[in-house]
Amino acid sequence: MSSENSPSRIIRAVRQQLTAFPVEQFEVGIHLPGDPPRMLLRRWQLPDIVKAVPWLDRKNRLGAAIYLRPHGEHPLSLVDDLDSASLARMRAAGFEPCVTIETSPGNHQAWLHHGRTLPREISTPVARALADRFGGDPGAADWRHFGRLAGFENRKPKHQREDGSFPRVLLTECQPGLVYREAAGFVASIEAAQQRAALESVRRMQALCRTTGSRPLKSISDFHGDPRYSGDLSRADLAYAVYAIGRGVSPQEVRDVLAVRDLTKKGHPARIEDYLRRTVEKATRQVTRSGATMVDYSRELMR
Repeated sequence: MSSENSPSRIIRAVRQQLTAFPVEQFEVGIHLPGDPPRMLLRRWQLPDIVKAVPWLDRKNRLGAAIYLRPHGEHPLSLVDDLDSASLARMRAAGFEPCVTIETSPGNHQAWLHHGRTLPREISTPVARALADRFGGDPGAADWRHFGRLAGFENRKPKHQREDGSFPRVLLTECQPGLVYREAAGFVASIEAAQQRAALESVRRMQALCRTTGSRPLKSISDFHGDPRYSGDLSRADLAYAVYAIGRGVSPQEVRDVLAVRDLTKKGHPARIEDYLRRTVEKATRQVTRSGATMVDYSRELMR
């Protein structure tokens, strides 16, 4: 076994990467190839991951990809699919990563430390704004996306070399505790934008009620807290959409209200957008089929 592939070299890279993250618990994802592929998840602390390196290495040699993310809410954002020029722009603009990983030749992942733990409803918009600003992958921009774990091979077939080997995931930058210079102002700007969006949705609903002379509409929070839905927010979202559209609220307005809550459990941004579209379209069909408006259609959904 070459020194590059030795467990001790992998352990050094793993230790360096993980000690730069200001969290205690991690989730390790072992993506196993197959039809269908599977993802094994392990919730570990640093000593557990180090102990598991030989096992992870064996899985990696059999084709598994080894991923890592902080467990729970955390103070980090991952920006994926960056080239060297994008990294240089980040640093020049005051967005210095605490960890940079070269996942394949010329392709990088950057982890930024915000200096405080962000709630998931802010962490995802922050990640999306970073990806948009610096040309990262929008599909990887959410509060709990996996990044690569340094030291292991990137086993994607497109990266296989002529001799059959694969490139190793390299830790190229590691600055434990580094909070990027623009952190406070940047996060505050995203928080302010989210607050403005929520207030604007409320303002539009209030204006609609004043215009139509109807009694105030129930809010989406009323549906989320309704015990009839037993905490199933997807059902509550649909019930709210039917209720609001049935009272003359435009589908776009309803979509905007649904989008305010954290939907990252639905998957990447494209899947979230698909969920919003399908919910609004289904609600619109139900209202249209009924041939009437201004009826509490949420009752029909519970029959």
